[in-house]
Amino acid sequence: MMLDKNFTDFLEELSSAAPVPGGGGASAAVGALAAALASMVANLTTGKKKYAAYEEDIRRILKDSEKKRKELTALADADAEAFQPLAKAYGLPKTMPEEIAHREEVMKTVLYDASIAPLRIMETVTDVIRLIEEVAEKGSVMAVSDAGAAAVFAQAALKGASLNVFINTKSMKDRETAAALNEQARRMIGEGEALTDRIFEMVMNRLDN
Repeated sequence: MMLDKNFTDFLEELSSAAPVPGGGGASAAVGALAAALASMVANLTTGKKKYAAYEEDIRRILKDSEKKRKELTALADADAEAFQPLAKAYGLPKTMPEEIAHREEVMKTVLYDASIAPLRIMETVTDVIRLIEEVAEKGSVMAVSDAGAAAVFAQAALKGASLNVFINTKSMKDRETAAALNEQARRMIGEGEALTDRIFEMVMNRLDN
């Protein structure tokens, strides 16, 4: 798996001229970092007497954040797998009418698949954001800054993945499908941005008091 590699190796590949990993894989990686930070806060909270009232919730958050981190790790590969056929499709011949028709049919499929992959990243990051909100409120104040960092990372992952949706839907000839996918992405951006901004303010308030 892409994110199973040494981090330095991943960065080397990301910075190269290779088509993958790219923005989608990087967004999934940042989302996984956000999930890992949520787990960190939960791990630093569980078992503490001061937060005993939240123990059951913290254990659930820990379990769920670990699950989401693994999902995002896998989604980095899924995004790369969806992009590779698209990269090949752009190279298909388009001189003869039958070639043009074939290319358009292939492009319809691969553009859709390449849009769905980052949407799945966005959906998973949205789940992570909800976990961050909860752990920022219920987790140890000693680790609340890490919850804030998780929220910042999650917002970046959400917006970063959305750009991979928009660049692919822009090339779709089926504008109805493109509009529907864009609407999903924009809705998640709006909800996620509002929530992560609120988490950041919550964290700042906990740090100030």
